[in-house]
Amino acid sequence: MKKILVPVDFSECSENALKIAAKLAKEYDAEIIALHMLGMSDAVLTSTQTKEMLEGIYYIKLAQKRFKEFLNKDYLKGISVSDTVYNYKDFSEVNQVALKNNADLIIMGSHGSSGLSEVFVGSNTEKVVRHSDIPVLVVKKGVESFTVKHAVFACDFTLENLTAFKKAMKLYKSMNANVKLLYINLPGQNYRSSKEMESRVKDFLFNADALDRLDDVVYYNDYTVEDGIFNFSNTNKIDAIALPTHGRRGLSHFFSGSISEDLVNHSTIPVITFKI
Repeated sequence: MKKILVPVDFSECSENALKIAAKLAKEYDAEIIALHMLGMSDAVLTSTQTKEMLEGIYYIKLAQKRFKEFLNKDYLKGISVSDTVYNYKDFSEVNQVALKNNADLIIMGSHGSSGLSEVFVGSNTEKVVRHSDIPVLVVKKGVESFTVKHAVFACDFTLENLTAFKKAMKLYKSMNANVKLLYINLPGQNYRSSKEMESRVKDFLFNADALDRLDDVVYYNDYTVEDGIFNFSNTNKIDAIALPTHGRRGLSHFFSGSISEDLVNHSTIPVITFKI
């Protein structure tokens, strides 16, 4: 890991993401790129009219000034940190910036508090996750450190998730994490027998050239996939949850897309998404 991109809106959440980026940067001798998205209209940025042009310059200068104050932190000392300001339309530009700078990881803060839907849906975080070609680490408010000793990769073990699985294992290996591969078995039409689950998982790991990880597989029963992931993770003190994403189509299809607030445990566990 050489470069970490941190989208910054100068909030407490983005500073929380910056703190975790600083910890990882020190561990891996990596560089941090702090990114602020202006969200100005093209008319302002491309205008030759004095008023609009001065307005654009003002907001750019203001962002640069706020960066100087925001990045003046003791925990960033000794770390190579650069800042950049971009305009955005739908936050897909974060992916463009990440690719342009050869970033290995994007870290974002989130206000989410009640499971995956609260972390992603309707937020700028979701937009970044859906467009990102590189892993995105989503950190909820309140996470003060990021040491990954115990981690989870959760999916339905269909072959479309192989790419995401390999990327997740590579990242977790660099963190020296003890990884559990989590299969959530559901009641009703999605229920599978032990034999059916084991056959699917074995086929998946064979194609991933990772049969040595069979002993790391956990079969967990719950009412929804989301409940299963968070219940298992909270019970077993998991430090990070890795999930596959279809990019613009959102999280892998084994998520229901709706979560009952009565069932979902509140979680502060960081989530890392990997594009399929």
